[in-house]
Amino acid sequence: QVQLVESGGGLVQAGGSLRLSCAASRSTFIGYTLGWFRQAPGKEREFVAAITWSGGRTSYADSVKGRLTISRDKAKNTIDLQVDSLKPEDTAVYYCAAQTGTLPSTFSRARSYDYWGQGTQVTVSS
Repeated sequence: QVQLVESGGGLVQAGGSLRLSCAASRSTFIGYTLGWFRQAPGKEREFVAAITWSGGRTSYADSVKGRLTISRDKAKNTIDLQVDSLKPEDTAVYYCAAQTGTLPSTFSRARSYDYWGQGTQVTVSS
């Protein structure tokens, strides 16, 4: 069983930055892909970014490319998401997720992920 706990959300002005963190309970994630998704009110959950634990291969949604950076800290067992130049449309609940696979074709598909955190709210004011 894998437990994921997100933190770092909050209220920030447009143009600001946040660093979201996901603490994972498992001792190792060899063979896993970790991802971040977000869901705005009234909208479907959408892919934001993903990273393979072992090789550090990353993938980003086109809508956020250049403003977000996903990383993993193997010593701390965390997956971080640095979000810069925040826009009001970035307002959403951000979720951390993990899947037992590393196929790039699965990175952006929510149904590919086996484990999910509770989410952390990010609100961007204009």
